[in-house]
Formats: sequence, C-alpha cells, structure tokens
Amino acid sequence: MSRSIQRRTFLTGAAALAVAATAVGAPPATAAPRASAAATSTAVSAATSTAVSTAFELPDDRAYPEGIAADPRTGDLYVGSYTTGAVYRATPGRRRAEVFLPAGADGRSTANGLKVDRAGRLWVTDSTSGVDVYDLRTRALLARFDVPGDAPRFVNDLAVTADGTVYLTDSVREVVYRVTPAQLAAARGGRATLTTAYDLSGVVAPHPSGAYTLNGIAAQDGYLLTVDMTAGALYRVDLATGDIRQVALSGGDLVNGDGLELVGGRLWAALNGTNTITRWRLSANGTAARLEKSVTDPALQIPTTLVRRNGRTLVVRSQFDKGGPMGPGTPETPFTVAWVHGI
Repeated sequence: MSRSIQRRTFLTGAAALAVAATAVGAPPATAAPRASAAATSTAVSAATSTAVSTAFELPDDRAYPEGIAADPRTGDLYVGSYTTGAVYRATPGRRRAEVFLPAGADGRSTANGLKVDRAGRLWVTDSTSGVDVYDLRTRALLARFDVPGDAPRFVNDLAVTADGTVYLTDSVREVVYRVTPAQLAAARGGRATLTTAYDLSGVVAPHPSGAYTLNGIAAQDGYLLTVDMTAGALYRVDLATGDIRQVALSGGDLVNGDGLELVGGRLWAALNGTNTITRWRLSANGTAARLEKSVTDPALQIPTTLVRRNGRTLVVRSQFDKGGPMGPGTPETPFTVAWVHGI
C-alpha cells in the first residue's frame, strides 16, 4: 500500500474509518478540508494577534515533514519526512536545513515521531515497522526495535522520561510501547522487539472500527500524557502504578490532536486538520487541564507537531492537504517550519 494511506495520522471520525485497514491495502480515504496558506510570508491572526513566520526551510520539495525534535545540548533541530524517511537538521542561525539522514536510510520508509535523548541519541519512528536509534555524532544506527506480530500497526509518536526510558504510541493497536535503557544496551548494534507497557484499548472512547486514536505523547515527572485524536480526549498514565485515567479538559477538546509539547505545567498541542495550536494549563497532578489559548490560522499549513525553544513555539507545517495524504494538489515550496509567536 502507498505511504499516503499508511500515514494518515491526522484523520479522525469518518475520514479515519476510510483508512481503517491501515497496513493492509485500504482504499483511498476521503480528504479532510483543505486550508489555504501563505507558507513563507508572515501572517498575523487578527483574532489573537499571534504572528506566524518562517523559522527555516527544508531542502526537499517533496518532504511533507511531520516530526520535530530539539537537541538541548546544541540547539540543533531535527525534522522527519513522512514521505521518504529522511531526517533533516537545522542548526541555530541558519535559514535552511540540511539532510542529516537520507531518504530510505536503513530501509526506513517514513519518519514521523522524533526525539533526542540526553545521551545524544536520535530516536526516529517508522509507522510501518518500529523505531530506529542513531548516534547524533557519528550518524550510526545503534539499534532498531520492531513491532511484534503481523497485525496492523501504526507507530506514531514518542516521549523520553528523565531516566532515559522511551515510550511510543501505536495509533491502531491503542497501546504504548516501552524501551528501557537496559533494553537499548542489550540491542546495541542489532534488532530487538518492542514490548507493550500500557494497553489503552479498554479505556479509549468508542470509535469507528479502524479509526486512529493514540497520537502525540509527552512525559512529566511520574506520568505520561497521550491524546486520542479521534475522540479529542487526553489520557494520563501513572508510571508508578500503571493507572490510566482520562484527563478532565475544560474550555475545549483535542479533536485532531497530533504532536504534544509539555513544559512545566503547560501543555501545547497541534490540531492538524483545523490549523490550530492550543495551550493548556495542567493541574498539579496532571489529572485536569484548562484551555488557556487557542490559535487557528491557515498559515499553519496542517501543523503536525511542535517544540518550544527560547520561549517561542516552533511548528511543523506539513502541507499534507496539498498533494500529500490529505488531498491532491501542489505544495508551496520550500517546505518550512514556522515560528508561532504569542502562544
């Protein structure tokens, strides 16, 4: 099946149902609403006075970027291509990223979720198979973790906790996988199998068969937060007890929720299909969240994920609705990552 069908992370409801067969020959899905955009010019939302401007460009005119990760040691940013599996690196002060890992590197066909851990390793999910781990200094592939079994899967996003453990969402199986530092050490130089840490299939709200659910994931001291993009719900997973509960949201929901960024007591979310970024204030224990601000702007160009740098928000502009998996057309090039000021 084509990558464009395998990679519909952003569809919800009836549209997600159209791709329900996921890894096994699904028919084309109904496209989500298209959004007009001004990719390289600065746009200002009159309702919020929030400016959207270009932070840097990507070198591939078919990039269709999805994930982004920041290296806290250097300030470098890494962006993955959902269409080719390439990874780009943007260094501070430069307006154009470079190819860090080429298209198809190590057999990877997609690159959606990305994270850099404290040891200088880059984690790159491939929705079709699992996750690859790279040494940022040498670009060497350190290990690969594969999804167990042959059932449909969609490895989507990932988060790293303070102890170096990595958690990954599966949007089809509705589970969270885990890779511990010990598992990574044992797999170095080879392959291993992902293990399921938490099963949310009995917790998420009823949804059409095959709809994509778990997407973005973020880590806080003692717990994880993950979004159900179809129902618009947020779930809290207690790392000590394994308790899973729905977070009480006030002021809005997280329908179309994609990438998450959690800093202190605030949570940022990219809502891809509606060109929206939201900011939430969490309660002290993470069991409730209140919507503080919401920005909707077509200049976001189907935002898939985001990262906070120096008090500002960097957002990936996927353009999935322009010749990508959300509809036909021609993307505006070059593809870019945006600064969003005011949220």
